[in-house]
Amino acid sequence: MKSRNLQTEIDTCYLYQVLATHEPDPIIAKVFERMGEIERGHAEALAKKEKISPDNLIQPSWRAKILHAIGKIFGYDYLLGVLMDTEKSISTNIISARKKKNLEITGNETNHVKILRNILDSEEKVTGKQLSKFESRHRSVGGNAIRAAVLGGNDGLVSNFSLVMGIAGATSGNSAVLLTGLAGLLAGALSMALGEWISVKSSKELYENQMQLELEELQTNPEGEQQEIVLIYMAKGIPEDQAHEMAAELIKDTGQAHKLLVQEELGINSEELQGSAMEAALYSFGLFSVGAIIPVIPFIFTTGMTAVAISVAFSATGLFLIGAAITLFTGKNVWFSGFRQVAFGLAAAAITFGIGKIIGVSMAG
Repeated sequence: MKSRNLQTEIDTCYLYQVLATHEPDPIIAKVFERMGEIERGHAEALAKKEKISPDNLIQPSWRAKILHAIGKIFGYDYLLGVLMDTEKSISTNIISARKKKNLEITGNETNHVKILRNILDSEEKVTGKQLSKFESRHRSVGGNAIRAAVLGGNDGLVSNFSLVMGIAGATSGNSAVLLTGLAGLLAGALSMALGEWISVKSSKELYENQMQLELEELQTNPEGEQQEIVLIYMAKGIPEDQAHEMAAELIKDTGQAHKLLVQEELGINSEELQGSAMEAALYSFGLFSVGAIIPVIPFIFTTGMTAVAISVAFSATGLFLIGAAITLFTGKNVWFSGFRQVAFGLAAAAITFGIGKIIGVSMAG
């Protein structure tokens, strides 16, 4: 049986191969291919240690296959952020293991995180534009859209499930629960949508103003901005001579130079500002609603404790699926994450049901 670390190496190798296959830039594709080869070597070494035949080695897990499918939908840049998170997780696990064994932390434990960066920097044919493109994609990925979907659905499910159970406890599951559940769904979804609209709109206006100032500096003082780009490249470990060459090449493309400066100086990813605040609001409204409707559905068709029991079953299933979906980002065990989510959700609902029951009895008395 494969260990968790071995499966992680296999999945990482598989996903780098996926990135290399779908990367249009041949230089960056070559970097991904080399990373895949390195990860394959790590996997083979672990397999040998665990006495597993290399013939049965490269078999990606369901998680890796789902990430590949998500990449087809949201773009393969998403996978890059997942892989960087995986590399960081591996380094963290190594450090944790050494601490448990009271072994010295040498600093080499984080080399796994630096491999991709070092390969890209040492690639002789890499240009300033390609490095800027890679940085842009790295900054723009990491599963934000997927995380938002999972967390939005979780917020809707947990909050409305708790509300529905509270009213069900007070009324023994009569028809008032349906009205309350639908009202809770609408109120929560509208609140989430408005909050998202305000957040995106204000951030976009602030960032656009900062980006415009940076563009004006680039246009009025290109020599000074070029020196800043040189320093940015040198800070990444690129030799000074190569940094000057790459900066001189990049400064010829104002758009790419501006994008790099905005990202490195201001910490802004311009690609994330392309969506509208209204789209973000509608997206948030929809995600919350999907989760919030789950505990309400049984009360559309029935009432009483039968509806309560079905609602609990539906909600527990939804909570488990959300917990399982979270493992796409954390890499944790599906069953542990799923049942943990169920436990927390049911605990919250039980508390509100109990409070509702107490209030209902008090009012009846």
